[in-house]
Amino acid sequence: MLYVYSIYAANEMENKEKSVSTKWFHPKRSIPRERNPKWRLKLAEGEYEWPTQMDRVNIIRKGLPYESFEVLSKRADLPVKQVLQLFGIPQTTYNKKKKDKDLLSSRDSEVVLVLTELLDYGLEVFNDEKEKFQRWLKKPNISLGEVAPESLFDSLTGIQEVRNCLNRLEYGNLA
Repeated sequence: MLYVYSIYAANEMENKEKSVSTKWFHPKRSIPRERNPKWRLKLAEGEYEWPTQMDRVNIIRKGLPYESFEVLSKRADLPVKQVLQLFGIPQTTYNKKKKDKDLLSSRDSEVVLVLTELLDYGLEVFNDEKEKFQRWLKKPNISLGEVAPESLFDSLTGIQEVRNCLNRLEYGNLA
């Protein structure tokens, strides 16, 4: 289905006259990401996929393996030690729980999934230019109060602020 939208522009010569131009657009092609995003987290032990929020809730309730910290570390281009500090987990605890194949708490699983979504979205905003996106994550940002976006990864509110910043950047606003 095609839709029509009109642009009304005031004529510079006479303010009373208006000209109308008509353009056609196809909504399925213009907003593909918003229709059915599929988020994935690939681990050595398996793959987690959540196309809907309820699928994400189910994964959160079951818990993710500790190995997901390493995958997140690679995606965010951060050392594993720094990722563990964001979650408040000591290195020795991480090593023991990973060896025992324990699962993350629901809070930590949720933060890992939300961060995965954020990092994938950021790559989309930066047209899959990973180096540019990684630089942007490390550079202090005016709209985030002069702090680096990656420094806000320790809370869901901080992650949402980074996502809002990426939204503004995608649509051409100050970010």
